[in-house]
Amino acid sequence: MKRLVSLVILVALVACSPQASKEETRQAEAAAQNWLALIDAADYSQSWDAAAAYFKNSISQSQWASRISATRSPLGGLKFRHESSTRFTRSLPGAPDGEYVVIQFSTSFEHKASAIETVTPMKDADGQWRVSGYYIR
Repeated sequence: MKRLVSLVILVALVACSPQASKEETRQAEAAAQNWLALIDAADYSQSWDAAAAYFKNSISQSQWASRISATRSPLGGLKFRHESSTRFTRSLPGAPDGEYVVIQFSTSFEHKASAIETVTPMKDADGQWRVSGYYIR
């Protein structure tokens, strides 16, 4: 009986855990890849235009262009980028609750052989996946 109760609890936890459909995850990944292509092309103003409303409300277009240029330019051109993990969540520290896919990439640039890029698309109010966060370490 104890095992049955444990199994029922486990099944309930799995059923209630946040998940995105495969199609939603694919859409979030495509949004991240398309947005990264803008960053790789140094089209920083367009990357701001293509970002989520939450992103655009957090930083002005000129501030974004200045900060991302200062971060990315010294790294040189992209050599390769491979997706290493994808995680769906409904909450992130310092961000409003919503639907997010946190995607990490193992990346190599001309002047930085090994980097981890974290790109976080979110489902915007219109139902489209757009990038709400970007971080390189």
